Amino acid sequence: MKYFIFIFMTAVLFSCTKESIRKNAVNSGNTETTKSNNVINPKIFDLINLNYPGLEKAKTLYEANKQYEAAKAILEYYRLRTNVVNPSISLINVTASDDDKLKADFALENRFFVNNYYEDAVKKMPHSLMSSGAINWLFQPVGADNEYQKQLHRHQWFVPQAKVYRTTQNEKYIQSWINVYKDWLVKNPMPETGTNTTTWWQLQVAERVMGQTQLFEYYKNSTSFTPEWFSEFMVRFAEHSDFLVKYPYPDGNILISQGSALAFAGVLFPEFKKASEWMNTGYSILDTEVKTQFLDDGMHFELDFSYHISAIGDFYEVMKLADANKSIVGNVASNFKVYLRKAAQVVMNFTYPNYFSNAASNSQCVPGFNDTRQSSWSRSVLNKNFIKYNEMFPDDNEFLYMATYGKKGTGPTSTPKAFTISGTYILRNGWDRQSTMLILSNNYSNDAMQIWSHKQPDNCTFELYHKGRNFFPDAGVYAYTSDGSNSEREWYRQTRVHNTMTLDYKNITNAKGKSLAVVSNGQADIVATENQGYPYLKHRRYVFFVNKTFFVLVDEGIGAASGTVNLNFNLCEGENEVVVTTDKNGAHTNFADGNNMIMRTFGSENLTTLPFSGKVSYAPGIEFNRKAYTVNMTKTAGQTARYITVLYPRAQASTALINATFTQPFQETGVALDVNIDGKTYNLNCNL
Repeated sequence: MKYFIFIFMTAVLFSCTKESIRKNAVNSGNTETTKSNNVINPKIFDLINLNYPGLEKAKTLYEANKQYEAAKAILEYYRLRTNVVNPSISLINVTASDDDKLKADFALENRFFVNNYYEDAVKKMPHSLMSSGAINWLFQPVGADNEYQKQLHRHQWFVPQAKVYRTTQNEKYIQSWINVYKDWLVKNPMPETGTNTTTWWQLQVAERVMGQTQLFEYYKNSTSFTPEWFSEFMVRFAEHSDFLVKYPYPDGNILISQGSALAFAGVLFPEFKKASEWMNTGYSILDTEVKTQFLDDGMHFELDFSYHISAIGDFYEVMKLADANKSIVGNVASNFKVYLRKAAQVVMNFTYPNYFSNAASNSQCVPGFNDTRQSSWSRSVLNKNFIKYNEMFPDDNEFLYMATYGKKGTGPTSTPKAFTISGTYILRNGWDRQSTMLILSNNYSNDAMQIWSHKQPDNCTFELYHKGRNFFPDAGVYAYTSDGSNSEREWYRQTRVHNTMTLDYKNITNAKGKSLAVVSNGQADIVATENQGYPYLKHRRYVFFVNKTFFVLVDEGIGAASGTVNLNFNLCEGENEVVVTTDKNGAHTNFADGNNMIMRTFGSENLTTLPFSGKVSYAPGIEFNRKAYTVNMTKTAGQTARYITVLYPRAQASTALINATFTQPFQETGVALDVNIDGKTYNLNCNL
């Protein structure tokens, strides 16, 4: 019933304007009564089932060798068709944003939008692909990674251009689309030998198919959408869909996109002879992948928050598609929700409290671990996703709370959250902007951490948010590439540029995070984890959230390794506001708004602290300088390197008096320590 109102209103409004659409349909496409058969791509008649209800006229014309008239009749059928619904779009009140208009108008100049790549970022002006009077589809901007070429062939500007057409009825936009797409088809034919890594890679093909299901609806009543172009478009659409059936991606988020595209192709174009094959293949892929790609704790198995949110979104769309077209689809998507509730709860628990503030000082609302593109998940984008989750799970008052920015529903709890299979832990004291939240990432992955892996070698790293400021933002990803020069991507994948332990500054070689404890003892919420990062050095980290006010980290480097153990801290931006105090083995901030943090580290052996130049990236290709430092301890074979770090929020952080000592030697079964802050002692312990 949840989509009944939408479908009913669509039918009512469509019926009110049906006569005008009929008149438009009769006059659109071509003013001539007929044209030569050779202007039509004849393959369309091999692909379309002319016995499909509603295509009787087209069949008669085709059998009379009137191919142009037959194609025109099929197009007229599609213009008047009401029994198939694309719930992802509405043609009743189409809106085009300012960004849509920019993309559409720049495309008229052959400046094609590619996400995160601009010739002029201030003007949001894409690069021009014109070279010697022709479009150069092999173009790649100087300094750009190979992601540019991949995204270019997803045609990300086509749908915005179509929206602008619908709002303006200016034929120049559809004519631009037709000319550019024709040019692309000629210069980028489907490979006879299978996939490649750019033009006909599965993700690019899937994205094009999804876009074309919308483009068809936006453009089909245009006078420029002629029977000639219609026949060519449909043949190429079938070519794309058959390609996706023939070449399934091995696994991962790309396979979900592939399955979604096939589901949409088969459901929205049931008149194709292969429509059932496309639909069944798509939903079969999705039925398998929803069970295998989301781990039992709800996290997507690639451990990348961006792909996690996108994967939920894909399943949401195919469920809506099934609900809106039950006579075609049946109940194949009925079990998806069973696996998606936990996945949606992951998004909720990963969200920082500044999501609830429209004037947050830090625009990043989610952590930047692994290959997450933080800038993609703005407050408004997150809200759109929470609205979807609330729609999927109307019985969940916490999703309602997130969807309404806290105006309705019930706020989520502030108890410790542990996603122990994937390896993420959250400690917080509330959900408003004044709240404090630490999120620890200690992922478990059997996959080797190759350069293309979405998992970074950063086990036991963390971010700490307090009163609207993230004091330890993750380094981010900056560059996303897997061939050619990977120097920029490699810099951001260094273990030392994350808030965790290294041995002689080397990258860890294993990422098989293990949960040891998640407990509350009245005085503190405690998380204990470990990772055998090197063959002979294991990193164990305890996190104490004392009185839900401040944090104490205990880090232990355990094993037979010898060398220098480094405890690395990468701080927030602020050239003058962030102060590294090497003589005190720590740092503090000095922001004028009174929202500050002091960091002090103590050790079982002598410590030395060295500052280094850090960087942080919230969006690909954009980076900012920040301060960082490492606290070093010399470790001999068999000795355990032990650190205590206090992270204490305070209006004037530099004035806090802090000391900490271990009250027992290293033990495999737990830890005990005393922390003294401004004369008050806290006795902390954790038994494993």
